[in-house]
Amino acid sequence: MTTHSNNKFSFQFIQSFLKESFSSEHRDFTTGSIRKAIFLLAIPMILEMSMESVFALVDMFFVGKLGTTATEIVGLTESCLSIIYSIAFGVGMAATAMVARRVGEKNIEQASKSGAQAIVLAIGISILISITGIFFGKNLLLAMGAKSIDVAYGSNYIHILLIGNIVIMMIHLMNGIFRGAGNAAIAMKSLGLANLCNIILCPICIHFWGLTGAAIATTTGRGIGVLYQLYNLNTGKGLLTLKANYFKPNFEILASLGKISLSSVLQFIIASGSWIAMTRIMASIGKEETAGYTIAIRYIVFFILPSFGLSNAAATLVGQNLGAKELKRAEDSVWKVAKYNGIFMGIVSIIFLLFAKQLIGLINDEVQVVATGTLALQIISLGYVFYGIGMTLMNAFNGAGDSKTQTLINLFWYWVFQVPIAYFVAIHLQWHSIGVFLAILITEILIAITSIIIFKKGKWKTVKI
Repeated sequence: MTTHSNNKFSFQFIQSFLKESFSSEHRDFTTGSIRKAIFLLAIPMILEMSMESVFALVDMFFVGKLGTTATEIVGLTESCLSIIYSIAFGVGMAATAMVARRVGEKNIEQASKSGAQAIVLAIGISILISITGIFFGKNLLLAMGAKSIDVAYGSNYIHILLIGNIVIMMIHLMNGIFRGAGNAAIAMKSLGLANLCNIILCPICIHFWGLTGAAIATTTGRGIGVLYQLYNLNTGKGLLTLKANYFKPNFEILASLGKISLSSVLQFIIASGSWIAMTRIMASIGKEETAGYTIAIRYIVFFILPSFGLSNAAATLVGQNLGAKELKRAEDSVWKVAKYNGIFMGIVSIIFLLFAKQLIGLINDEVQVVATGTLALQIISLGYVFYGIGMTLMNAFNGAGDSKTQTLINLFWYWVFQVPIAYFVAIHLQWHSIGVFLAILITEILIAITSIIIFKKGKWKTVKI
């Protein structure tokens, strides 16, 4: 009888906690238990990023059935799209920092105006990217090392995704706005809806239009998610309400957003650019190696994005607590999130070390593809604990509006160290793919150590936005 009562109590407690985490927008995260605040924010944020992870794996699962060439085209295109993701995450992070700071100051109207101006900024950037996609899509694939015959096969795929980049831009930007307001649940639901649509549409569209269908399904799914976000921002039921006059260009807010966004975008572009360089080096090694690496990266992203979701809790807590002048609480929140993230990534590392071959084999069973993908997962995952901690500190800097610090860290370790070392070891020493994987592993460890040292100095607490 007692056991049954305890089980019932535990279930009711978990159910109540989950319900609270999915409706926590009006909660004050500048007071009360830090641990509870982390999990109230982290649960929907982890689920949100998990949805983005499933996006990547669903596409790769169905595209993988089309063969190695299709897999390679997706990998090369994703490397190009990483720049768009960098811009989206960067502007979204700036929006999170500014909205969170205004919410912490209890200035909800200014938080709403900041969100609206971030959308204006993102739309302008998206138009420029679409124009680039129209004229230079094929050239990008060629620059990444694809052969002319493969470019002809994959040109529609890259054109659709580049021209329709606004859905990528907007879904991540508006989720950044929701996270800044503490409403991570809406961010989760929007990506959940987009993901569900993609899962339904992907096999259907690929059946009728092949690789082009995958791009149609992904763009349509994200577009539906964006419509859901706009609906929630327009109803006025949440903490933020975006009125029409808020979208009139406010150059003071735009300048502040632009300043933070520039560092944030550069930060992500520097990191993404290094991944493009890694892919380019892999392309020079061989098609099967590139395909194996592409599949491995999809699995890596599948687990890194939930970890990124957990670390996003640090950005919101830092932003809101700095706005409320709770400096110690802001710092304590970061270290707790880093601890939980390190534990999570440690578990992922064990999974990859034990089951890498089976995971790669689910997507592609070609011997060389499986061998390369397995090696990538096993080597890169050795640094996952450091990656989880480093990711948390990165989001803490960004949440404080101090994106410049992480930008400089990324610039040095990715471009002064990782790319030259990977090229030298992989090509000149002829370690091939192992050289690339080792360079990635060592770099992520060094980034985490550097971030810890700089974070402890505490200059991020003094940043004004």
